[in-house]
Amino acid sequence: MRDGPPCTLYCFAHAGAGVSGFRHWRTGTGPGVTTVPVLLPGRGGRRREPRATSRDELLAALLGPLADQVADGHPYALYGHSLGGVVAHTLARALVDRGLPAPALLAVGASPPPHFPTVPGVCEAPPAAPRRDDITDERLLRFAADLGAAPGDTLAAPGSLWHRTVLPVLRDDLLLAGALRTAALAEEARGTPFPVPVLAVDGRDDPLVGAAALDGWARWTDGRFVRRTVPGDHFFVRGPHAPRLIGRACRVVRRTRRVPGLISGGQL
Repeated sequence: MRDGPPCTLYCFAHAGAGVSGFRHWRTGTGPGVTTVPVLLPGRGGRRREPRATSRDELLAALLGPLADQVADGHPYALYGHSLGGVVAHTLARALVDRGLPAPALLAVGASPPPHFPTVPGVCEAPPAAPRRDDITDERLLRFAADLGAAPGDTLAAPGSLWHRTVLPVLRDDLLLAGALRTAALAEEARGTPFPVPVLAVDGRDDPLVGAAALDGWARWTDGRFVRRTVPGDHFFVRGPHAPRLIGRACRVVRRTRRVPGLISGGQL
């Protein structure tokens, strides 16, 4: 896009992660898109900040700076992967409720919608937010191993660096996901419209979140809903296909917002 400002794409990572998985998105999304990974507190450069485990804590940490950045009315979109999907939805909802310019697009990847369990067998919310004691080390290790995200037995053993540093972040992130889903259901019951188009992306070989779950996001928008499938497992965010797809979608919604009435015909 050579005319007008680029579309700013704010990206939110999966549970337990920082922002390194989005490093290649800066070029992978293509022209006309500026990728801005957003780091949650309690990791990376924000590791000394307390981790958010509730909606209020998340909004206190992220909403103010994001609101300042989007207030100028320039086009922007949000992409959230796994946990990041419900984080992105929560922030988009809060921005709309504040009367700020709405995102041109909410994109979610490998992320079950708020009315689905957070992680079946590990954290079953909603309808009730999970308790910390429910998310045991054993369940977390099994969950990480099933996704291929846990190291070998020795490296993941109790007392190891991975066990001491990764599991606490993962547990808090799953608590956050459960709390955000519970809050979203309460918001939905109030019947407030959410007129933001939603693009839901699943990985063809994802063992955790399939196409049927992603289709559930249609319930959470009064705008257009589209689902797409890309090659890869639950962590397809690390490959080239997702940024290419999301970048193309950003260019479509940026163009169609300038021409009223085209949003229903743009090919995401």
